[in-house]
Amino acid sequence: MSLLIGIEYCKLDSNGRFKLPIAIKKQLEGDDCRFVIRPSIYADCLELWTYASFEEELANLQKELNTYSIEDRKLLRKLSAGNIVEIDINDRLVIPSEQRARLGDSKDLVLQSTGKFMEIWSHDAYNRMNDETTDFANIVDKRLGRIKDESAE
Repeated sequence: MSLLIGIEYCKLDSNGRFKLPIAIKKQLEGDDCRFVIRPSIYADCLELWTYASFEEELANLQKELNTYSIEDRKLLRKLSAGNIVEIDINDRLVIPSEQRARLGDSKDLVLQSTGKFMEIWSHDAYNRMNDETTDFANIVDKRLGRIKDESAE
């Protein structure tokens, strides 16, 4: 499983393809070059997972969720709704047409790492998200301030 790191800017061509930035591609050396693109449930963007990471995520979900529960089944259905895409010979990935609508008419994309996957944003939506007034220091303190620093011991 690759850990994807970075923020990259790309252009979407008229066929719905973008060139995978070299900085991201280098992080995939030796890995399977299949990906899964799915709509984010948290933001107005898409998620780009390596196939291996997505497969692991689904396996974990299937362990935790009960397929005989209506709510769990709906959740599993929503979280597994993605399309497998592969890098072509020119290092491009195609965003499936049914998912491209989430990006609007923008041809300018931003790939933002979350570690496990990359978020694919239209440039305008990414800027709006970054312009939100959020007190990140307070969030970090609240969510991470109590994590024990094991390296300090």
